Amino acid sequence: MSVYEMSERTVQYRDALLAFMDEHVYPAESVYEEQMRASGDPHFQPPILEELKAEARRRGLWNLFHPHPDWGPGLTNLEYAPLAEIMGRSHIASEACNCNAPDTGNMEVLTLFGTDEHKEKYLRPLLDGTMASAFAMTEPAVASSDATNIELSMVRDGDEYVLNGRKWFASNAMHKNCKVLIVMGKTDPTAAPHRQQSMMVVPIDAPGVTVVRNLPVFGYADREGHAEITFENVRVPSKDVLAGEGEGFAISQARLGPGRIHHCMRAIGMAERALELLCRRASSRVTFGQPVSERANIQDWIAEARIEIEMTRLLTLKAAHLMDTVGNKQARMEIAAIKVAAPAMALKIIDRAIQVHGGGGVTDDFPLAMMYAHMRTLRLADGPDEVHKRSIAVAELRKYRTAPAASVNGHKVTVG
Repeated sequence: MSVYEMSERTVQYRDALLAFMDEHVYPAESVYEEQMRASGDPHFQPPILEELKAEARRRGLWNLFHPHPDWGPGLTNLEYAPLAEIMGRSHIASEACNCNAPDTGNMEVLTLFGTDEHKEKYLRPLLDGTMASAFAMTEPAVASSDATNIELSMVRDGDEYVLNGRKWFASNAMHKNCKVLIVMGKTDPTAAPHRQQSMMVVPIDAPGVTVVRNLPVFGYADREGHAEITFENVRVPSKDVLAGEGEGFAISQARLGPGRIHHCMRAIGMAERALELLCRRASSRVTFGQPVSERANIQDWIAEARIEIEMTRLLTLKAAHLMDTVGNKQARMEIAAIKVAAPAMALKIIDRAIQVHGGGGVTDDFPLAMMYAHMRTLRLADGPDEVHKRSIAVAELRKYRTAPAASVNGHKVTVG
């Protein structure tokens, strides 16, 4: 029995989701790839994906991520985590269930901070899966791992703001259904560092918004895209500021907590898929008279993979449990820890699965090369490893800066 036992409704959704994956999602992967190739358009919206979305809705496997019972099943982070893991096993499953980033984070932001108009115009279509969205925060000219560096200017002009600047890695902005951006910029450079930023809702077709190009990742042009976007004198009504001026940094923290849980659980699902592929390949290939799976080093890899998956899953479930019980702020160390641990763990297992597949592992005949590119990118998305490690170390050191005198080898030592 797991330390974090699944609730009855999680078990029901899990069983239904596993059936959906086996009966529809896995068989659709080859159809998806064929439709993408036939289209000749790297950002094509393949019909098979829309068919999967319709089936997911029919089965009640829709908006599973959303914590508000008016918009989804109202699952807690701990309840949703095993479902996110299952969807992480296929690159098309999350969107099929309307649980894909960055739409999930944007929907949560609009739920928490959007006006009634935002909810009607953008949230409802996003929840229905008829619209896509992008999150424009990262900038090419500054180290965006420190969000206080953000330079895109948002200057008040009467009842509007005028936006000027450049963003990139606006994931989902190349999606055929992308209609709206949530943009983070600087409204008051003279304010306290964490009060200088604001977030605004900006239609992607607003005058002055230009999608310059898509950014391939390790040579892959992801269907949803990672766009570079310029903003030239883009006028945004003040009513489209989310939660008020100066709240951008706080909103970003509220958005990224659940998003990191989702990313990490999907990473565990991807690691499980990679381990399955590794085991099947090692069992079916023979070298020097023996199955590859009989080699001691391969068995070590398999054992280590199982151990590391289980450890990472427990740490992630702990973070989810803390988010549910004491809040995102109190769980920030665990959230940072899983964001470092999960992608690194999955990347290691994917790399070894590639090795076992030999030359085939680096081709598109298997999903491993794409998985590797995606997972390596995740070590940067939502903050690079180094930023999360820094926050963990600062929190750990803080315990000792405020601690009373300690004794080391019988000698009193003052800490701080």
